[in-house]
Amino acid sequence: MKKTHRFLLAIVLFASSEIPNKLFAQKQDWLIAPNKEKAMIYQDGKTLILNNGLSKRIFLLGPNLACIQYTNLTNGQELIRSIEPEAKLVINNHNYNVGGLHGQKEKAYLNLEVEKNLYQNDADFIFTKYTISPIEPFIHWKANTWLTNSQQATGQSVAFEFVSQLPDLKNILIKVHYELYDRLPLITKWISIENNSLSSIKINRVVNEVLGLVEEESAVVGKPEEMKKQHGIYFETNYAFNNAMRYDISDQTTHWKTDSSYTSQVNYNFETPCLLEIYPEKAPGIELAPNEVFKSVRTNELLMDSYDRQRRGLILKKMYRTIAPWTTQNPIFMHLVSKNDQEVKNAIDQCVATGYEAVILSFGSHLNMEDSSAVNIKKWKILADYAHQHKILLGGYSLFSSRRISDEDDVVDIKTGKPGGAFFGNAPCFGSKWGLGYRDKIKYFFTQTNFDIWENDGPYPGDVCASTSHPGHKGYDDSQWKQMEIQKELYHWLNERGVYINAPDWYFLDGTHKIGLGYREVNFSLPRPQQKIINRQNIHDGTLEKIPSMAWGFVPLTKYQGGGDEAVLEPLSEHLNDYEQLMMQYYGAGVQACYRGPRLFDTETTKAMVTKTINWYKKYRNILNSDMIPLRRADGRDWDGWMHVNPQLKEKGLMLFFNPTKKPINRTISLPLYYTGLTKEARIVDAKGLVQKYTLNRDYTIDFTLTIPADGYNWFVIE
Repeated sequence: MKKTHRFLLAIVLFASSEIPNKLFAQKQDWLIAPNKEKAMIYQDGKTLILNNGLSKRIFLLGPNLACIQYTNLTNGQELIRSIEPEAKLVINNHNYNVGGLHGQKEKAYLNLEVEKNLYQNDADFIFTKYTISPIEPFIHWKANTWLTNSQQATGQSVAFEFVSQLPDLKNILIKVHYELYDRLPLITKWISIENNSLSSIKINRVVNEVLGLVEEESAVVGKPEEMKKQHGIYFETNYAFNNAMRYDISDQTTHWKTDSSYTSQVNYNFETPCLLEIYPEKAPGIELAPNEVFKSVRTNELLMDSYDRQRRGLILKKMYRTIAPWTTQNPIFMHLVSKNDQEVKNAIDQCVATGYEAVILSFGSHLNMEDSSAVNIKKWKILADYAHQHKILLGGYSLFSSRRISDEDDVVDIKTGKPGGAFFGNAPCFGSKWGLGYRDKIKYFFTQTNFDIWENDGPYPGDVCASTSHPGHKGYDDSQWKQMEIQKELYHWLNERGVYINAPDWYFLDGTHKIGLGYREVNFSLPRPQQKIINRQNIHDGTLEKIPSMAWGFVPLTKYQGGGDEAVLEPLSEHLNDYEQLMMQYYGAGVQACYRGPRLFDTETTKAMVTKTINWYKKYRNILNSDMIPLRRADGRDWDGWMHVNPQLKEKGLMLFFNPTKKPINRTISLPLYYTGLTKEARIVDAKGLVQKYTLNRDYTIDFTLTIPADGYNWFVIE
């Protein structure tokens, strides 16, 4: 039943929106000169305003809560065209809106002078009050490694409360949470559902964000899947998996839908994907018991002021550095293949001698974290103590998913009622007795041994499970959600203990630190010259949307995935040039590689080379862990290279150039210095310390001449 509440929306908005009569363009680029405005949330008349100088979101406070403005202040783009609910719920198989207003007729734009008659619906959850507070850390993370950002994100948050007038939902409290960050055009949104009733409810679906977004293309015909999804706003949630090592492919929550009520759209069949909804597809039934609280996925909404891939990538990396600062940790580690304890001690000693900071026991080593016996725990506690006495971190590898445990503990296929049908064929269910035991064994191992690093291979990849006897979930409907919660809790627990986590899936926003660049493992059985070029391609592609510390590469010191002597570096002293260049191109990218083998050096000459390279990396560590600007992708035909940039450092940039050919290369290139923050003059310092001064062109470039030795590299610092 619709109420008769009416609201003159135009008057309220124009009285309180504070829209200046000028262009929105910033005087300074916020990516170069950090925006000094703090996040503010405040009431102005009948509106609540979220504003941090980069993004603004305005909510009407009556007759029901509704978002009436969502603006990118860096370029003036208005993002929404229609008023939508704050959230959509399916509870006990019935649909409900949370907030929002009804009555908007024209959906191409929110013409507030025309759309005067907006009303609430009695069947919707109705807004009652709000609370403003500082942002609280999502993970109370503890760092025990080198990093570039030790600060938690700051800003303001608001929680809107909603209740239902329907008898069946009288004691269900909905809270819609928004977090607005300082110095970043980002808003994070999530909702909580509190069951204050005396009986359980079934949550069939939670859509925690609904936005009627402006149409950014004009296609008279065309299906939604054929149309572009790149937009002035980027969405990322903490519900992503599938081993793609890229978020957009791993995402399980972003749904672009059509809006048939938008009758003035260009598309003849009303199939423009212009309605955005965020929800996990495979979580159709979660039981919420009395006094329990359900928390939705966290939707991060990052406003983009450009369609340039490079700039969008830089904005995205700024988000990771801010809201997931643990991803800026980047310890220098060796990937040890060990057969006995003495080899672990030898590796620790070699790390001390060369400046490495950590040893990770690789797959194929003699470490078993699932062995909780007193003998095993004591052995690894002694080795961890030995490492810590030498100021070296110790970690190890553990496989979860791509293995078979038993009929009782494996994922059950809904189609057959038998084990199978998992992402990796057969895999354990995290909610099974074995899965819960695995979690507890990992916690026990780290508690008892004081290990510092966990390399979690085959992490939970989103498998659904039809078992009704597993203690960690009720059945098929809640199996994915419950398994995700188990894995997230484990990552949070480890991170809050200071444990560093490598995991080849997209769990960054729930506490993991590093993922693969993206590579094909069998490529490491190719001859070394091919590996060098392909590795640089992987570095180029894998850091476009990841900061260097978020990725690992791979250097097979010994045989891996096949290949002959031409593929490996052992004996190390016989392949010193290849070893050095592989180290330089990874450390020169700020990317840690898994140097997998039994040792870091075999002779004093090899030791000297490794030590020299690590010392170079540590000298320039801050700029090498800063964002990268690709200069030319490796193709084996000509030079390739990249440039790190950071306007906040003394070293505004550091460039590396590589020559895959058999002859020296002399080139004059147009070097883009915009993101260094330099505007008039640049000093370029070469590897020998020689300095050249350049005057920047009006497009922030300089004409830079360099020489790269045959089958070699060169590097320069920008001041």
